[in-house]
Amino acid sequence: MTQRLAIDGGTPILTRADYQNWPVLTADDRQYINEVLDSGIVAGGTAPQVTALEREWREFTGAKYCLTTGSGTAALHMALAAVDVGPGDEVLVPSYTFLATASCVLHQMAIPVFVDIDQTTYTMNPAQIEAAITPRTKAIIPVHIQGCPADMDPILEIARRHGLHVIEDACQAHGAMYKGRMCGTLGIAGAFSLNNLKNLCGGEGGLFVTNDEDVLKKGDLVRYFGDECDEVTSRQKYNASILGYMYRNQELPAALARGQLKHLHDLNNTRISNAEYLNRELGKIPGVIPPVCPADCKHVYWFYAVRFDPHAAGIDAEPRRFRVAVEKALFQEGVLVGQWQTMPVLAQDVFQSMIGIGKRYPWAINEAQGITYRYDPGDFPVAQMLCDTYTNVHSIHPPNGLALNEKIVAGFQKVFANLGQVMDHADDDVKPGFDGRLYGVG
Repeated sequence: MTQRLAIDGGTPILTRADYQNWPVLTADDRQYINEVLDSGIVAGGTAPQVTALEREWREFTGAKYCLTTGSGTAALHMALAAVDVGPGDEVLVPSYTFLATASCVLHQMAIPVFVDIDQTTYTMNPAQIEAAITPRTKAIIPVHIQGCPADMDPILEIARRHGLHVIEDACQAHGAMYKGRMCGTLGIAGAFSLNNLKNLCGGEGGLFVTNDEDVLKKGDLVRYFGDECDEVTSRQKYNASILGYMYRNQELPAALARGQLKHLHDLNNTRISNAEYLNRELGKIPGVIPPVCPADCKHVYWFYAVRFDPHAAGIDAEPRRFRVAVEKALFQEGVLVGQWQTMPVLAQDVFQSMIGIGKRYPWAINEAQGITYRYDPGDFPVAQMLCDTYTNVHSIHPPNGLALNEKIVAGFQKVFANLGQVMDHADDDVKPGFDGRLYGVG
């Protein structure tokens, strides 16, 4: 006899007390933060914590140059500006990603052109790239989504043939590796985020890496108002040579990130161990599709995304409705689940309305020449399929381990043993998700 579902009045498998919060704070974090407080230096592009973090991140990734930034978005924008992406240029981005991958293109008055994703890894599909390239294409931004490496070799080869820059969005991929090479270091520049949810947590902040000295210098100008420094005194000239922004980081976030970096390898191993356990056990349940790590790659599982297939589960239901019903039932069992992105990024209002920077800019730049842009989610069936069928399971981040994830598996088993009841509650007023403290948010 099967257990009665919590959504139908039964006893939940888990409670919130089963989950431990991220980030994992240690004596190293406190040491570096105390150094900031003891020094009295709280900011500055050459301040001790930010310069130490830049050095340590270079050493960790093997990148030649690194700049700390105010966010991963800032690092992406700096990279676009540093390779001279400008008005009317086109930049290829994946159809499933966080908004910033595409919106930073708009901030350069350039135009995002979307490429659908691979059905297995959910990263940009190299086979779809060349059809999206035009004479106006200037760069490609592959995303190592949720810590899964994009297939970089064919992307880099396509870029080489067409004379395009590759900027890696590695904001979710600290320590991920593609065929023995560190994600974020394979293109002309890479961007990492340090916000509170990320594998490398600084609370806020970002990292810009490159192996090109000219890109470094241009990126550094963009980072701080375009204002040059005197080469002898290192003081500001208060004479901006280009249009820049205020994208520098500060000492306290950099100090926290330094402390976290000392443990990043072990923290990533915990995520990987948790994910591999879930892959094995959830993969045994018909209708549950765990994430995939590509061959010869290291996936660091920023989040853990599973998809649901009603046909494989023996249920006659529309895929999105099935996913919604299963999410609600799991959530009532105490399994913290919920979507991270709910639609292909191009379906968001900013792209559908094309308001951009003023009315229809930057699109109007090329529309004046008879060029049209189409942002129809129907043109990106894999991204739409993913958004219809996936949810994230919030149980893999440290210090959580086997004890929690065994209960997660039990929750899945209970729900999938009672799918008839699950579908009866598909329209219940249940809103899956998690409270902010799970990821260090107040």
